[in-house]
Amino acid sequence: MFHSIPEAVTERMALLAAMHEADKTDGTPRFDRLRQIPPETGRFLCLLAANAPEGEWLEVGTSGGYSALWLAQAAGLRGTRLTTYEISPRKAALARESFAAAGAQDRVRLVEADAVPLLAGHGPLAFCFLDAERAILRACFDAIVPKLVPGGLLVVDNAISHSHEMAEFLEYVPTDPRVDSLVVPIGSGELVCRKL
Repeated sequence: MFHSIPEAVTERMALLAAMHEADKTDGTPRFDRLRQIPPETGRFLCLLAANAPEGEWLEVGTSGGYSALWLAQAAGLRGTRLTTYEISPRKAALARESFAAAGAQDRVRLVEADAVPLLAGHGPLAFCFLDAERAILRACFDAIVPKLVPGGLLVVDNAISHSHEMAEFLEYVPTDPRVDSLVVPIGSGELVCRKL
């Protein structure tokens, strides 16, 4: 997968990385700022998703589409499709541009909406990447975990970089008997949960 990423994808990833850096300093309101994972986290997600069991793939928190482009590489290998949710109109428009520019529209379906009330309509789930506001993490977790197939994976971003904001959530997840979980120190820290 990593040795055959199309040039259009790498070019779009580089553009999104530059836009992400610019957003940090240009005064964009916090909610609407681009947020994206570093490349090593993208590769990690790609490997996990490529080895997930059969089932649907989700992402909550598309931003400009960077992580979805990584997941699209695995989706192409597996012959599946990622559904990704973004609530910000600015970010959703940018993600649409990203998927078109990278030629990934056949592997990624963008839904511009609040994911929380729609998660119950999905399943069975094999893989989910959750990169959303901390306030909705528990609601998303509680909606996603029952839909995961045995061996299905849920990955939550920022488990180290924002651990103080996620403390209650990070204390709760390891006590949930439906999943095994651990925090992987890659990028901003990834909480990886596997359905039993």
